[in-house]
Amino acid sequence: MLKTSLKTLPPHEEHDVVYPSAWHFILVHLALVGILFTGVTGLALTLCVALYALRMFAVTAGYHRYFSHRSFKTSRVGQFVLAWLCQMSAQRGAVWWAAKHRLHHKYSDTPLDPHSPVLRGFWFAHVGWIFAPRAREADYSVVPDLTQYPELMWLNRRKYLPAVVLAVAVYLAAGWSGLFVGFFLSTVLLYHCTFFINSMAHVIGKQRYVTGDDSRNNWFLALITFGEGWHNNHHHYQSSTRQGFRWWEVDITYYLLKLLSLVGVVWDLRAPPAEVVANERRLARTVVDKVARQLAESFPLEDIAGQVREAWANSHRMEDLAERMREARTRAEAALSGLHMPEIPSVDELKERAREMFRDTPSLDAIVERSREFMIEAVSRHVVEGMPAPA
Repeated sequence: MLKTSLKTLPPHEEHDVVYPSAWHFILVHLALVGILFTGVTGLALTLCVALYALRMFAVTAGYHRYFSHRSFKTSRVGQFVLAWLCQMSAQRGAVWWAAKHRLHHKYSDTPLDPHSPVLRGFWFAHVGWIFAPRAREADYSVVPDLTQYPELMWLNRRKYLPAVVLAVAVYLAAGWSGLFVGFFLSTVLLYHCTFFINSMAHVIGKQRYVTGDDSRNNWFLALITFGEGWHNNHHHYQSSTRQGFRWWEVDITYYLLKLLSLVGVVWDLRAPPAEVVANERRLARTVVDKVARQLAESFPLEDIAGQVREAWANSHRMEDLAERMREARTRAEAALSGLHMPEIPSVDELKERAREMFRDTPSLDAIVERSREFMIEAVSRHVVEGMPAPA
């Protein structure tokens, strides 16, 4: 579990006031009052279920697995149709959605993650983040593979057009009850089941793999989101179309994409390599660094630095250490690494703590080695900062 606190958030986000910028989100919820006046017809209920299923597939296959992760291929026409189906969910443009999601993976459960429940709590991760000022715009530089298509950018700018067209079509086909139950109720259900991945899939469930964040596998979320609940699997190998790695991990979106691949609508569906599923592949350097830093920060580094200063003072003149450290402040960690410092946890102690904090991984030795480097670097910084100023 990550230990990052709100103190690590950027200054402008620590006490951020949430503004009501997502007016459509509020209106869609208020529209449910209309059900009290129209009642629930069989046709409207059927539409509700059908539109939830269709649009959940569009969200998971389109927004997520195709536009965000490019885990399969389709034609240019198929790509536009998929973007249209995605945006019928009223979750903004497909290019915007992908840009936000790629940012989530790059900074997962860190202060730059748009919606980390570990840092900001359940409600902010679930719905609050979409009202925050920084949620309005996306960094499109992270999706150059999508911005090259003018038709996608055209649709991205008209983010709610497909949803409005769908709402009108539902009204014409099934009247007011169809609109309020078939469209608005299914949209609200779709919203919150999608958002549960942000708010719950990093809090509740099991972690099979070390990913450097708090992503978890949750079978219930997998059922209501057509496979997205196998979130730890996904963070372990993001480019896989299939997110239920084991045969018993139900992944409806993948099954439907597999059927579409049989008729040539989509192709090149990616699957996780056997060594990835078996947890035999070594972690990427970025993940090792992230996990190693978490391991290092689980120890009281400032206290260790104080013990180093005290131990040196008891056996040497503090001026000697001060002089040695000031010879090259930028190389302080190199100076300390050459010292005998029993106060720094040993490799065995680091391994024991790592086994308590994380799942098994073939990169354990690399994590421990990197963590010790981080600890020496941090301790050296605290030692230098605690030195008396030169006379």
